Amino acid sequence: MGKPDVIVVGAGLAGLTCARLLHQARVKVRVLEASDGVGGRVRTDTVDGFLLDRGFQVFLTAYPEPPRWLDYRALDLRRFFPGARVWREGRMHLVADPFRRPLHAALHAFNPVGSFTDKLHVLDLWKQAQAGSVEDVFLRPQKTSREYLRDVGFSDAMLEGFLQPFFGGIFLEKALSTSSRMLEFVFRMFATGATVVPARGMGALSAQLAAKLPEGALKLNTPVEEVFGHRVRLESGAREECDAVVVATDAPAAVELLPGMPSRRMNTVTCLYFAAPEPPVRGPYLVLNGEGRGPVNNLAVMSEVAPEYAPAGQALVSVSVLEPVEDAESLEARVREQLTEWFGGGVKGWRHLRTYEIPRALPEQSPESWESSPRRVRLSPGLYACGDYRENGSIDGAMTSGRRAAEALLRDWELPLP
Repeated sequence: MGKPDVIVVGAGLAGLTCARLLHQARVKVRVLEASDGVGGRVRTDTVDGFLLDRGFQVFLTAYPEPPRWLDYRALDLRRFFPGARVWREGRMHLVADPFRRPLHAALHAFNPVGSFTDKLHVLDLWKQAQAGSVEDVFLRPQKTSREYLRDVGFSDAMLEGFLQPFFGGIFLEKALSTSSRMLEFVFRMFATGATVVPARGMGALSAQLAAKLPEGALKLNTPVEEVFGHRVRLESGAREECDAVVVATDAPAAVELLPGMPSRRMNTVTCLYFAAPEPPVRGPYLVLNGEGRGPVNNLAVMSEVAPEYAPAGQALVSVSVLEPVEDAESLEARVREQLTEWFGGGVKGWRHLRTYEIPRALPEQSPESWESSPRRVRLSPGLYACGDYRENGSIDGAMTSGRRAAEALLRDWELPLP
């Protein structure tokens, strides 16, 4: 059996990882991407000298899969403070990681973001998430994240003041209906590594992956209309022949391309960016809304984390909203009103740079969806699928799924893994 000619549909993290492994195995691979750039949801735009990630995102250095594919030193990673600042009862409070910032944690142990007992329960959560291997986490009995956190013993004040906006900002849903498996996995990653962004934006992850593909393998602005057999039909009407196809799109696009593929609900997020003459918060902090009212769930002054995100003398503020958006202009006004309460009248002078409405930001990951969603990457002979929705909703999940699809294809063609 010779080596196949493979088409990968989609140049997000899953598709790029899949293509990288196939290229390492000396398999001819073509990556067809509908948009004008690589990365899918992990892209960065440059606007007036500011770096705007398409939605607030962070990278966790403890992820097990990315070190195989990414050069961390070249990414020039910049760290967030291990903890957060929380707006509650009319002022900002610091919540610090008790393991990496024990002095900070002790000094702020009695702030109104949960009780002292709640702070001790963080240690219980850490122990549970650290037990066993990462693989074990995804085999444990499930419940919702909210039920899990209540069973650990956290109070309503801690849930509303910190855990709900923190994990809600990760899972992009306020109800914390996401599977407890994902909560344990994510908490384990936060607890054992650093929370970072590349100095040149999250899109640097995708760009680095794409740079290792052979010249001519990546075709942008090439939307695929249909996948059938071992060929694809482009939106232009042209057909591309191959020996195998890997569909590496997000879940809704995969449903359109592959009849019979079960649908998957997606969580949404809206991200607003503002240019400010001064940072409203000094330091590399995630800032959480601990009061549960108003549109803002979390914000970060990205230029305080990575100065490269903003021109000299200016600050870049990223604001995340989890509620559905009916009117972008009205939303901006409500966000400004809420942040004026937090930071004062200077907010009115902030310059709005861009609003990203991302309706397909992350696959919904309730316990029910986890049990019902197929994880296999081989759909039929010569047809494969990958993406975060087939593994878990994270950068690590997307890249792992891409690797698994490539490995399955190589095994089917009796080719050695590189």
